[in-house]
Amino acid sequence: MKLDGFGLFVDDMPAMIRFYRDVLGFEITEDENAVNVYLIKDGTLFMLYERKNFEKMTGRKYEYLKGFNGHFEIALYVDTFDEVDKAYNDAISKGAVSVLPPENEPWGQRTCYIADPEGNLIEIGSFNRTFESKANFNGVQ
Repeated sequence: MKLDGFGLFVDDMPAMIRFYRDVLGFEITEDENAVNVYLIKDGTLFMLYERKNFEKMTGRKYEYLKGFNGHFEIALYVDTFDEVDKAYNDAISKGAVSVLPPENEPWGQRTCYIADPEGNLIEIGSFNRTFESKANFNGVQ
């Protein structure tokens, strides 16, 4: 089995499309009133599904957290520590909510967290080297 991608179940599709397109720069071509959005971001399938349509399709009701969602994160990588700060400041200036400003972690990563309009956590981080060269996650320095 291979990881194909991941999806977010969203309540306010127009707000989420604007956030991922305008704040984070995802290439979303669907209209803001779309019920499903499918896009490839850096080789990974990323989907936004409208909650009410997913519930209709599966014939079930689901519980959704309000506020910050601590169940998972979306991790975005940049090549340098300076780019972490720049990406964070850019996202905040465009309306992202700050969760944790950039800081250097004991394991050698510079990281920060923002939240999308529905409280999903997004990490922006770097090990101060290119994505391709960071490879060994098990022993990340």
